[in-house]
Amino acid sequence: MKKHDPIPIEEIQEARKRIAGTAIRTPLVKLNVDDAPAEIYLKLENLQPIGSFKIRGATNAIKKADYSEAKNGVWTMSAGNHGQGVAYAARKYGLECVINAPDYAAKTKMEALERLGAEVIVRQVGSLEELRAFFDPASYPYMKGLLIHPFSDPVVMAGQGTIGLEILEDLPDVDAVVTPWGGGGLSCGVASAIRAIKPETKLYACEPNTGNALASSFKAGRIVEVEYNSTFIESAGAPFLFPEMWDLGKRLLDGSIVTSVEKTASAIRLLAERNRVIAEGAGALPVAAALEGKAGGGKVVCVVSGASIDLEKLVKILQGKTPD
Repeated sequence: MKKHDPIPIEEIQEARKRIAGTAIRTPLVKLNVDDAPAEIYLKLENLQPIGSFKIRGATNAIKKADYSEAKNGVWTMSAGNHGQGVAYAARKYGLECVINAPDYAAKTKMEALERLGAEVIVRQVGSLEELRAFFDPASYPYMKGLLIHPFSDPVVMAGQGTIGLEILEDLPDVDAVVTPWGGGGLSCGVASAIRAIKPETKLYACEPNTGNALASSFKAGRIVEVEYNSTFIESAGAPFLFPEMWDLGKRLLDGSIVTSVEKTASAIRLLAERNRVIAEGAGALPVAAALEGKAGGGKVVCVVSGASIDLEKLVKILQGKTPD
């Protein structure tokens, strides 16, 4: 995969035109908590048609592609949300779609892929080497059609960057924006937009303490690997970084906030109780970080990235428990 530069603001503005009518402009609402350390706002990407921001980047990539690139269909590798975005856009524009999914993907997300008409190929991913290979396009020499990479693709990141445009239009005096870090495409896309328009804004990624390779790399000043434990926060956190995403993230972000699985579960309950919002683990992670005061004071926007959480896990969380 190639080294990336920040996404030009012109590309993000063009992406907004392409995705109009497929992705929605999501609302920005205030978190209904009076004693928070900041004035916290929620960018509700969980309200997208697939329940995730991923529809933005996937739609931009498909609509920007030449017919010669996409006539044989589209494919990707995804644990669920990106795959749903690709499958949704492919179905809308009449394209065949193949999703390579890891065997640890959430049941809710796999069922959604099948509903959207995608062909799903489940891959065993049980080691770091297998995880690296899973996201490496060179591992799929037999795949046909257009690859829409889940994070390491400037066109996909331009689509995600449209979130940043909307945040600045709805809250021009925002002080900080917090996004969950999985592969890095969301954080770097949003940061590219905001750095171009309001560069003084603090921009933070966030990760669970069960896999915080980005925060550890910021601390070390270089890419480091960390121990990783799988939790219900399956769309954020990782044991390692992809070099091109580290190169981009360290240029655009002010750091990565680490919070616990327990506090993330608490944030899911709070969102449901106070704002009637359902969030998956990664979607609640920025809220947990902001509630701890780690994003600073003032006006803080948390990108609630998605809502794809298995119902049995959600029930446990709402009962005051933390899923295994």
